[in-house]
Amino acid sequence: MKEIVHIQAGQCGNQISTKFWEVICGDHGIDPTGVCRGGTDLQLERVNVFFDESEHGRYMPRSVLVDLEPGTMDAIRSGPYGQIFHPDNFVFGQNGSGNNWAKGFYTEGAELVEQVLEVVRKEAEGCDRLQGFQLTHSLGGGTGSGMGTLIASKVRDEYSDRIMCTYSVMPSRKVSEVITEAYNAILSANQLLGNTDETFCIDNEALFDICYRTLKLTAPSYGDLNHIVSNTMSGVTSSMRFPGQQNTDLRKLAVNMIPFPRLHFLVPGFAPLISRGGALYRSLTVAKLTQAIFDPKNMLGACNPSQGRYLTVAAIFRGRVSMAEVDQEMLNQKNKSSNHFVEWLPCNIQTAVCDIPPPNLKMSATFIGNNTSIQEIFQRMSTQFTGMYRRKAYIHLYTGEGMDEMEFTEAESNINDLVSEYQQYQEASCNDYDLSDDEEEEADV
Repeated sequence: MKEIVHIQAGQCGNQISTKFWEVICGDHGIDPTGVCRGGTDLQLERVNVFFDESEHGRYMPRSVLVDLEPGTMDAIRSGPYGQIFHPDNFVFGQNGSGNNWAKGFYTEGAELVEQVLEVVRKEAEGCDRLQGFQLTHSLGGGTGSGMGTLIASKVRDEYSDRIMCTYSVMPSRKVSEVITEAYNAILSANQLLGNTDETFCIDNEALFDICYRTLKLTAPSYGDLNHIVSNTMSGVTSSMRFPGQQNTDLRKLAVNMIPFPRLHFLVPGFAPLISRGGALYRSLTVAKLTQAIFDPKNMLGACNPSQGRYLTVAAIFRGRVSMAEVDQEMLNQKNKSSNHFVEWLPCNIQTAVCDIPPPNLKMSATFIGNNTSIQEIFQRMSTQFTGMYRRKAYIHLYTGEGMDEMEFTEAESNINDLVSEYQQYQEASCNDYDLSDDEEEEADV
């Protein structure tokens, strides 16, 4: 059993995570008070990955809840699953971050971070074999972006040999509520580049498109968006939480998915996405699920994979499916669109199968892609950042918190370098790495 400690920071991170805990409690048959009502032993076989069992037989999420204002915490406590969390794991301030990255990273967040690390240490010490940490946060606000990345860097310093994985909600122009989000996003992304091993990029723009086009919701709420994200997170972690034909953990996922340490930004996807009325008319097969997960409409990042190339792909299937059929369908998909995969990485498709399907579904598939088209998201953020920074708009809010202006320039150039790296590997071919005859002879010697 390899445990994961979950950290949720800021309003967005806490709301996504609350939904995630609801979904995986349903998976494991745990009710809102932490009591197991499950029907099979399989549900509890690996429940320790995310849950800690108290001496009274209650299961508590191994989760640290962080915010710089008390409102979000009060909402969670009064929600349906408010009683399941350990009361000592709520860490919050009183002032808020005012959507300012510097407040979350340098002032308000820095005052609170030691308290957060105390709780993280307590959870980590309660683990037998800690495999790593997962953090949910957004890059547009102040707490999730500033304090979220501060926590990631502090945890990274203390647990350098453990995997740091984040689910990061990227800002988008269609769903923009914060005027300084371009600054917050670039400063956060710069921190994520150095302090995380894998980052799942979730985009509000893509989530809204899924709700409108696929689920046929005319006025999607944040609850609807969070439901899609929580199902995807549940799918990504399912092969760690249940026994299956090929099990994966955070480290295996990182080794298989990330060919270069800086290119660790992954696009997740999920299938089937079915509208409420359409469930009765849907037949699910491995072939249809495989086709669906490669469809850009089912992906949670607002970038078009057909404009880039896949470095690596992972697919996690849930339900009673044949491993041979899964491998065959994935291979067919790769052969069908071979020009969308880099040819210099052999065996760049990884599959895992988990026998237990999600509640109310016969089977499902979760997709994780490392595609060079993710540079679109960083390019979009960088363009907005440059437009504001050139005129020094809102800079005083950041320098007033003790931040140096040079950090803006460094973050911008680092993200632009990342975009160039993605472009370089997108255009690379096998011929670029061919050795000349002399070099081959030397290599043989």
